[in-house]
Formats: sequence, C-alpha cells, structure tokens
Amino acid sequence: MADRNRTHPRPTCSRPDRPTRRAALLVVACALVAAGCAGGGEQSAPTRPVGPSPHKAVTQGLPGMPPPLDDHDLYAADRPNRLAPQVKHYPSRVYVPNTGSDTVSVIDPKTYKVIETIPVGVQPQHVVPSWDMKTLWVNNNRGHDLTPIDPATGKAGKPVKVHDPYNLYFTPDGKYAVVMASMDKQLVFRDPHTMEVRKTVPVSCAGVNHADFSPDGKYFIVSCEFSGELLKVDTAKMAVIGQQKLPFEGAMPQDVKISPDGKTWYVADMMADGVWILNGDTFGRPKLLPTGKGTHGLYVSRDSRTMYISNRGEGSISLLNFKTGELADKWHIRGGGSPDMGGVSSDGNVLWLSGRYNSEVYALDTHTGKTLAKIPVGLGPHGLAVYPQPGRYSLGHTGIFR
Repeated sequence: MADRNRTHPRPTCSRPDRPTRRAALLVVACALVAAGCAGGGEQSAPTRPVGPSPHKAVTQGLPGMPPPLDDHDLYAADRPNRLAPQVKHYPSRVYVPNTGSDTVSVIDPKTYKVIETIPVGVQPQHVVPSWDMKTLWVNNNRGHDLTPIDPATGKAGKPVKVHDPYNLYFTPDGKYAVVMASMDKQLVFRDPHTMEVRKTVPVSCAGVNHADFSPDGKYFIVSCEFSGELLKVDTAKMAVIGQQKLPFEGAMPQDVKISPDGKTWYVADMMADGVWILNGDTFGRPKLLPTGKGTHGLYVSRDSRTMYISNRGEGSISLLNFKTGELADKWHIRGGGSPDMGGVSSDGNVLWLSGRYNSEVYALDTHTGKTLAKIPVGLGPHGLAVYPQPGRYSLGHTGIFR
C-alpha cells in the first residue's frame, strides 16, 4: 500500500530562452494541466471525482486494519479454497479440544479418522487461529495457559501462562490479543505473540465468552453467558462503551456473529432457544428469532448467503438466509447429537461441529444436510478449529476470517 504521507517532487515547466520544438511542446503540455505537470512518474489525478464501483472497499476502518475487500460483504475473502500464501501448504486438519480429557484430537477430514491425540493443559475450551494465521492457540481454561500448535507440523509447543483463557480473539489491526477471562470477569488485552498483558478491563457482567467485530473494526460486541448481558467495547480505547440486559429471563448468550453486509448482529442464546437480532451501531433492544433448543454456534457459508446455527439441545442445525432474514431449513443429525462449536471446510462443502455431550464430532454436507460422519473423540469436545481456512487474517474464536 502506498505511503500517503510521502511527497514526490513536482518538476516545474519553464520556458527556455531560445525555444526549440521540444521546449514548445513542453510548454503546450504544461498548459493543458491546470496544476502543472504531473510529477514523480505518476499519472495525473482525474479531472472529476470517480465514484467507487459497487464492490470497491471504501470503509475507513481502525488504523492498521486491512481494508475490507468488499464493503457489501465482510466475508468476501473467505471464498472456497482462497487460502492465504502463509497457510496454503498446511495440511488440512480438524483440531478438537476435549475439555474433559485435557487433549486435542486431530482429525484427517479426508478419512474422518483421528490421526493423533495431543496432550494439552487442563480443560481446553477452544482452538484459536492467531491473527497472522501461523499459530493455533489451545485455550486451557482451568490450566491457565495457552498451548501453541504449529499447523504446518501439527506439533505442540511450550505452553504460555495466561490466566483464565476461556476464549481468545484478536483486534482487526493485529495489535492485541483479547482474552475472554470468563471467571475473572475481565477482558485482557495482550501482546498477540508473547501474550504479555497490555491492559486489563474489568467488566460488571458474568461469563464473558464470545464476540465479533464491526465492519470498521472500531468496536466489538461481547456476550456474557452467566448474567444474560451484552457488552459493546471500543477497540482502540479498550473500554466498555455499552451494556444491556437481554429481554429474556434466564438468557444465556453464546456465539456472536455479524451479517455479511455489516448491518445486523446475531447472538445465539441457549436458554432462549434462538438468536437475538440487533443493530450494533445503535446497540438498541434486540429481537429474538426462535431456531431450536439450546442454540449455540453461528457459522457463515462460503458464499456469504447462509448462516448455520447449531441447536445443541435438539441435535439440529438451522439455516438462516441472510438476504431474507428468515430461516430456510433445518437439518437433524443422524441418530441425534449435541452440536456445539466448529467451522466450515475450506471448500465450503462440509460443516464440522463438536458433539459436546456425546464425545464425538459431526461432519455434515452443506448442500444436503446429510450427516457424513460421527467421529469418536475425547470427553466434552468443544470449540474445534477446521484448518486451514480461507481469509487474510483471523479475528480469533474457532476461526473468524476476513
């Protein structure tokens, strides 16, 4: 990207004492340009403003944040198999944290088989791709550390001490990691590589756990599971700027996801059995869309048309049409199950979800909803990561890529 602060010398157009044909042509050329000759070997600016194409990125975002590829689709970089150069040679795997076994099961998606079991810390909750997509961080919640996994080799590294890492996100500019310290009631901004603390933000709600970022990256919305609340956080200031109680007695908000056009936010609620729909900019009162019992995880299809909604309490997945805002279909896992968290395959053909209470992982065909496989893993499988996935950078969780 060009440096906007860099200046280029502008040659002056002067008339020589004894004009020659070449000098005369230069004079004519200078006269045709109102502000003088264009300098620095660059083309002159257009004589009138040219409006952006329908898909040109024009959003002025958080400083340092990669601009969106398409202002009308936040997930434009997530098209099938559009892998970034740094991840395209990584082997395709599904990494499953087993909260009750203190392990990560590694599945080969081609064979639907567990090919390795990696010992990690106590109560691993999520496997989270780093902002630069070069590391997978296993969030060992009660072990109070993060286990790094190299996705190129599948090997685990030395754990890094981090207190209460229930979940992990990254600011869109890549400047900070944000630890969702659920029991500590804190949002902890850390160095994204060393995990050293940069700022601790105490919160008055209970159970901070999931989040997503606005299109310009300037704020993010966080769900508070145990108090049934939502927070709105200023990214640059690292400060809570809004808080509200969900209008449902006993609400337990879970996953958070923003629509492709950036106008609508969805929050899964496992006790309200549906998704809350709200405007993040105004942070007004949300409305509930019932989906199924135990609504939990939210995932966007590779064509940005559909959101897959896991209903953990009834073994189903609801499909929401982003264009209409209505539910289009519902799939049921063969033989039942407890679909929780997961992700979509790189090619977009398979939805992978952990079976939280069944010690298994589900693979579902995204075209038909057919259950392709039920794979036995450890106890309490939770926030699995399908990796690698398309995108330019990761915002965290089990893989939010833009």
